[in-house]
Amino acid sequence: MRRATLVLVALCGLAACNDLRDFRGTWRGPRVGDSPVLHVGVGTSANAALTIDALDSHGIQGELTIDGLAIQARFASLPGAEADVLAGLSFSGEPLRVYLAFVAIPDGGGEALAVVALYNDRRVELRVLRGGLTPIYAIFALEEAP
Repeated sequence: MRRATLVLVALCGLAACNDLRDFRGTWRGPRVGDSPVLHVGVGTSANAALTIDALDSHGIQGELTIDGLAIQARFASLPGAEADVLAGLSFSGEPLRVYLAFVAIPDGGGEALAVVALYNDRRVELRVLRGGLTPIYAIFALEEAP
């Protein structure tokens, strides 16, 4: 019985890994959220394009474009966060995996934190946030680009 359980756990782990690799490619979508507190530093009609070049259960790499904010900005998840309990970060909607990365924003306000959440129903949510004198808070609902 114990061996069967271990095999089942291993198979589930492999399936999740394969699911993550299926998210490679480009994802696009609009900014979402009606509350004014969610509209900070990015135009309300802004769109984002997230290109995922590589990912697995240990990290993600790619580039990000956000209307009026960043153009083809490279990003990679933080190795420290991937090795910490933060790698298991989750929230409402139960994402398959959540990655934390910093993205260069050329407005002089410094880098922003990008929170990339991958969902089982083939969608991606992107949150971009930054504090300080030029704060940013934006949520984007992304779908796979054709």
